[in-house]
Amino acid sequence: MNIQDSALQASPQKIGRIAGCSLLGTIFIGIVSALFVVEGIDINLSADVIATAQNMLEAETHLRAKAYIGLATFGLGVAVSVGLFLLLKPSGQLLAGWSLLVSLGSAILSLLGAVFALTAAEIAGDVAYAQLASDDQRLLLTGLQATSDYTSFHLGLILSSASMAGFFYLFLKSGLLPKILAGWGLFASLFVVTAVVVRDFIPIVGHNAVTLSFMASNLIALVGTGLYLAIKGVRSV
Repeated sequence: MNIQDSALQASPQKIGRIAGCSLLGTIFIGIVSALFVVEGIDINLSADVIATAQNMLEAETHLRAKAYIGLATFGLGVAVSVGLFLLLKPSGQLLAGWSLLVSLGSAILSLLGAVFALTAAEIAGDVAYAQLASDDQRLLLTGLQATSDYTSFHLGLILSSASMAGFFYLFLKSGLLPKILAGWGLFASLFVVTAVVVRDFIPIVGHNAVTLSFMASNLIALVGTGLYLAIKGVRSV
């Protein structure tokens, strides 16, 4: 018996609650960050690269806060991924392992977003950049950081949703979550992956109504799963 099996057999409810609380933590931090920290400086919330880059040059402190929030989100995301793997490994070792690796890849991409934010903060606040580059060049540099943040978030969203689809399938198979919640989570995760990939090739899929639909369905699935795990742990099967 290895350490993972011992931990799972010892306290699956505790693992479920830790994973649930960590998942809720990532959602809560994300909402607080969107409302109070990254408004105007997060390209993922705005399609205007120029305005975002200009705002970034005047928001060194907020950019640093965004970077450290990214670190916190990374840590919580790893806790969620490992917790779900430990819970669902008995129901499908190969798929659980695949989902863990993919989710960790997504977490690393989110960590890159923190790197880009901190780099932009340095460009905005370090007087050396005012001497090394003109105002237009500094604007271009921050624009590149914003674009890199967008692409890392874009790919990370695809990977995280794909990994959650694997975890929700195993929840559906194992019965550790109510079937309606696991089924909705599987649908929402696949909806996100499909919509995000397809809209890169078919622009109409990028319409705000479609984006709001898949983000809302995914948020419902994640909040519901987080609350269930945090309060009840997992179902006995």
